[in-house]
Amino acid sequence: MPLGTLDQAPPPFFKQGPSALSKLLVLGALALLLMVLDARLHWATPVRQTLAVALSPLQWLALQPLHAARWSGHYLGSLQAAQAEAALARAELVRQAERAAIVEHLAQENRELRDLLGMRARLPTAARGAQILHELADPYTQGVVIDLGQQDGVRPGSAVVDGFGVLGQVTRVRWASSEVRLLGDPQQAMAVVNTRTGQRSLAFGVPVAWNAPARIELRFEPADTQAMVGDVLTTSGIDGVYPAGLPVAEIDLVAASGPDGFAQVQARPLARIQHVLHVLVIDPVGLPAAASTPAAATAPGAAQPNPERPAP
Repeated sequence: MPLGTLDQAPPPFFKQGPSALSKLLVLGALALLLMVLDARLHWATPVRQTLAVALSPLQWLALQPLHAARWSGHYLGSLQAAQAEAALARAELVRQAERAAIVEHLAQENRELRDLLGMRARLPTAARGAQILHELADPYTQGVVIDLGQQDGVRPGSAVVDGFGVLGQVTRVRWASSEVRLLGDPQQAMAVVNTRTGQRSLAFGVPVAWNAPARIELRFEPADTQAMVGDVLTTSGIDGVYPAGLPVAEIDLVAASGPDGFAQVQARPLARIQHVLHVLVIDPVGLPAAASTPAAATAPGAAQPNPERPAP
């Protein structure tokens, strides 16, 4: 079929009515008219309110992803900030704890040093300040190691005291350290005197549990002993090792008769055995300075009485 014979008009299916320009002009004029009428008569206000109420659930639902994203970001930021603050607080707490421990340690050292200075002023013989290094590894022996030894003039048998009383006795001396047998050790014995009655006795250590406070007992006390709870025991000085008058213990138990027929008298040491840091090492009063020899310095036991000293 020749092209000139074809109908150039669009098929009825694609007919669009008025042109686009006509529609634009009509709709623009209608919109302008509606805006003027709304500005003058406010007739569209109820319509807008109704539409706003009807569309508010859709608006709320559409804003939820945005709110969720903001909340998540705020939560994560707050969580990180809280974790950072917690870490800083823990670090500051550790620093404060360390500082408090140092302050407490220094305060305890100051108290002990003041007490030691007061004790040293009352001593009739030479004394040296020492620091406790550690406890003995033997669980069956109550003892400690101090930082003074043969090079410092320490001799076996030297009494060791803190600011409150007798702590023990040096039993072994090395070049730069010494072992001290504590007062509560069962193998430790010393001569004491009751300051109230003047009665002299022998005090021995009492076996106790590993972490229990040290105790001593007075053996061979007669059943009618005059010792009473609260009496203070001091060194008698007759052994030629301990200076006389050093505080030793306070009696806290008196029983009329023990299992062996003697009175049972026990006392609590006045020295702070479990908490002391600094001590005084007192030279034995019965040994001259010339007795400090390498053989004597390495003796495992306490100092023996000087054979040249006359018997008391």
